[in-house]
Amino acid sequence: MVFACHRKLAIIVELFVTATHPFCLWAIFKMVVLAASIITKTGKALVSRQFVDMTRIRVEGLLSAFPKLVGIEKQHTYVETENVRYVYQPIESLYLLLVTNKQSNILEDLETLRLLSKLVPEYSPSLDEEGICKMAFELIFAFDEVICLGHKENLTVPLVTKYCEMESHEEKLHLLVRQSKINDTKDKMKQKASEIDKSKIEKSRGDKGGLTSLNSSGLGRLDNGFSKMGISGGGGGGFGSGSIHGLDVDLEYPKPKGPSSVDAPAHAPAKGLGMQLGKTQKTNRFLESLRAEGEVILEDVSANTSLSKVSAAVVPTDPVTLCIEEKINVTLKRDGGLSNFEVQGTLSLQILNRDDGFIQVQIDTGDNAGLQFKTHPNINRELFSNQNILGLKDPSRPFPTSQTGDAAGVGLLKWRMQSTNESLVPLSINCWPSVSGGETYVSIEYEASSQFDLHNVLILIPLPALRDPPNVRQVDGEGSYDPRRSCLVWSILLIDSSNRNGSMEFVVRAADSSAFFPINVEFTSARTFAEVTVVQIIALKGGAPPKHSSRVQLLTDNYQVV
Repeated sequence: MVFACHRKLAIIVELFVTATHPFCLWAIFKMVVLAASIITKTGKALVSRQFVDMTRIRVEGLLSAFPKLVGIEKQHTYVETENVRYVYQPIESLYLLLVTNKQSNILEDLETLRLLSKLVPEYSPSLDEEGICKMAFELIFAFDEVICLGHKENLTVPLVTKYCEMESHEEKLHLLVRQSKINDTKDKMKQKASEIDKSKIEKSRGDKGGLTSLNSSGLGRLDNGFSKMGISGGGGGGFGSGSIHGLDVDLEYPKPKGPSSVDAPAHAPAKGLGMQLGKTQKTNRFLESLRAEGEVILEDVSANTSLSKVSAAVVPTDPVTLCIEEKINVTLKRDGGLSNFEVQGTLSLQILNRDDGFIQVQIDTGDNAGLQFKTHPNINRELFSNQNILGLKDPSRPFPTSQTGDAAGVGLLKWRMQSTNESLVPLSINCWPSVSGGETYVSIEYEASSQFDLHNVLILIPLPALRDPPNVRQVDGEGSYDPRRSCLVWSILLIDSSNRNGSMEFVVRAADSSAFFPINVEFTSARTFAEVTVVQIIALKGGAPPKHSSRVQLLTDNYQVV
């Protein structure tokens, strides 16, 4: 009798026994699965498990030839060649593929493929190249459970997962022992920490006790001195009313003008500031020398960043503020052409007082056929579709209020636009590096669209490793070298109708043209692509609507020339 846990061993033993019968051995290996693989649309093998003796070159040749055999509009699940048969199933952007003999049972191969197609999502939730490669070994173990020596096992998905788990009592025991050791170590660590805290508390109490004894001994010596002088605290002498002997000396008796020997020890610890290493002055001199050389100090950068954030966060002053913001993602090719163009916009609402939240906002979306608008789930979509009015589904509820420093507000509407029209690009960049002798001459120019006025334009050109700053020969605007990021920063404060075109030329040591890419671009504009405008604010409780203001801004999210 053969047990289930030793089924593979039994098959191997049977094959060994039948080795003396060539006909039986040939019959067993005649109808087999040669390989089970997961490949890309281009034929790149991500996971491949061979069940017969095959060389790597042979396997890669079979897998790379498969995409050429599959038609675009064909709905077949298999393809045959002179030697092998491909049984396949598309999985999103990948192929699950079985390479078999032409003599194999195709119905059994289809059943094997169906079982493997259920196992792949079980072990790899993300069916892409990265997810498959990450779970490659788990998939290979699962393939081994399903197919043994080229033949399908009579298994189900739960059985395969159970066999692959390889649950072991010894492993569980080992994990329990290890976890108990970890818990014991944590308990000892907590106990040691509490002992250290207790010792610190006792030490601080001891220091306070020493100070108390010092004060009491000083007061005792002072009382003894007064007693020797014939002054008693119990009688009603000229130094004030009587008190408990020795306790009210500092309050009742006049203090001497000069420093006394009793007061000096009590106040001695307050005079010193502890050990001083004296590095502050040297550190300041070192930082000043770095600033003089043009280096950027982290303290200055953090201070400037905090100031810029404070200045950038505009605090709303009106009761209602509507912010229209678009972010643009553009990828331009260095040889010309547009690789990616995407615009994402949002309309957000800021309300300072709760009483001003009972409103509706009517907007004008203009003639934007290429835009896709999407409202917040709490916004009445039917009202927006028919009348372009943004209001809550429940008119009895107000819009939520925003904090004074909250610049984001509450999002009401989003829109998105994608295009391949290069004329929509606000700013085009052309870079022409040319090597002459031992130097590289770089000419870079920009061309801005007439639809937008661009503010605070920054064009960051990466540079190769340089010993000296680049030699900027001509620039429209300002050019500065950033040694930290190893790039040349071309800044233009404003691009409008007076300077739609501009150029810059600089020279560096000889380098490859790819060293000057990708070029990153940053800018802002007061005009957007969607041109969404606020028509009016409608008060739901009657009366005059609250005063409102609008802010419109176009920002760059990822703008590159690659």
